[in-house]
Amino acid sequence: MNTLPTFNSMTPEAGLKKALTLSRPDIIEEVRSSGLKGRGGAGFPTGMKWNFAAAAKGEEKFIICNADEGEPGTFKDRLILQEHADLVFEGMTIAGKAVGAKEGILFLRGEYTYLKPQLEAVLAKRREQKLLGKGILGSDLEFDIRIFMGAGAYICGEETALIEALEGFRGEPRNRPPFPVNTGFLGRPSVVNNVETLASAACILQKGSAWWTSKGTEKSTGIKIFSISGDCQRPGVYEFPMGITIAQLLKEVGGEGAKAVQVGGASGQCIPASQFSRAIAFEDIPTGGSIIVFGQHRDMLDVLHNFMDFFVDESCGQCTPCRRGNVKLLEGIELLKEGKCSMAYLKELCSLGETMQIASKCGLGQSSPSAFLSVVQNFREEIMGRTSKTLSHV
Repeated sequence: MNTLPTFNSMTPEAGLKKALTLSRPDIIEEVRSSGLKGRGGAGFPTGMKWNFAAAAKGEEKFIICNADEGEPGTFKDRLILQEHADLVFEGMTIAGKAVGAKEGILFLRGEYTYLKPQLEAVLAKRREQKLLGKGILGSDLEFDIRIFMGAGAYICGEETALIEALEGFRGEPRNRPPFPVNTGFLGRPSVVNNVETLASAACILQKGSAWWTSKGTEKSTGIKIFSISGDCQRPGVYEFPMGITIAQLLKEVGGEGAKAVQVGGASGQCIPASQFSRAIAFEDIPTGGSIIVFGQHRDMLDVLHNFMDFFVDESCGQCTPCRRGNVKLLEGIELLKEGKCSMAYLKELCSLGETMQIASKCGLGQSSPSAFLSVVQNFREEIMGRTSKTLSHV
């Protein structure tokens, strides 16, 4: 199987060579008109982010590649870095020209330490080929990239927590505003993009925005890389157009007959079989790329317990809704498994989850209740059958 056919089909450095013939505004316009949105899950328009950073005042700016791939069930960025590191670094260089940055930083997940020697070798070769450093390909462009190793904290996938770690502090989200595009690393304007986003931007510069928009949907253009795992015959990393339905995806990976699919990792939504006709797209079910398939034999409370236990461990503890809320949701799941959670208390827990989505400081706390709420809503019969008629636990 040709794992990533679009990335495999790219001509080396063609996107960068095209960018060198364009002005900074023209590069940004090409990305903006493609409709490319952040492939890490947030879905913020990439061209808009680059434009904000380009317009920000400051002599020193940074391009940061977020390779802190910590979402459970996500491993597609690892494959992109293994097989298409040049494309990622090319995307960073193009972004550097677009916003006026001379330095790029690859923030690499601590568990991916084994990739660092290979990535350093790719960077060294690019310097030899005049694709990095001063006078790139004989132009006046100056840009270089260094690698920074993370320490294994899930929270550092959030861009401001990542920047805190880059500066040598504990990985905790910052208050926003100001946003990184204005006040980022070392207080300088900084663009933080996901691995897949930057590789996709390099493809767009090579093939053009019209080529990209010919794939996917009107509101979710282009292709998407998925990490697919769980109860299916052919797990792995796949490329599909945005807008593919869950049913179509399951057919491709041998997951027909599934009980549920977790779209977006632990922080995503748990979709029941009755909704498999829904589309994986920003206008329906958005995702950073994690797809976990659950067969008919899976106990959804066991699934939920695993997810919430993860969030209790990974919460940075900075804000109360996330720090205490995830603990209370986990306790509620344990009560359900013991048959000691009343219907009234389950409703209170759902209300707590909704409050966390609003009141938590960052995306971790805002999304951590998603699986709990979607499982309770979509598997009501299975969950309600575990509730207690007493209030003894309260």
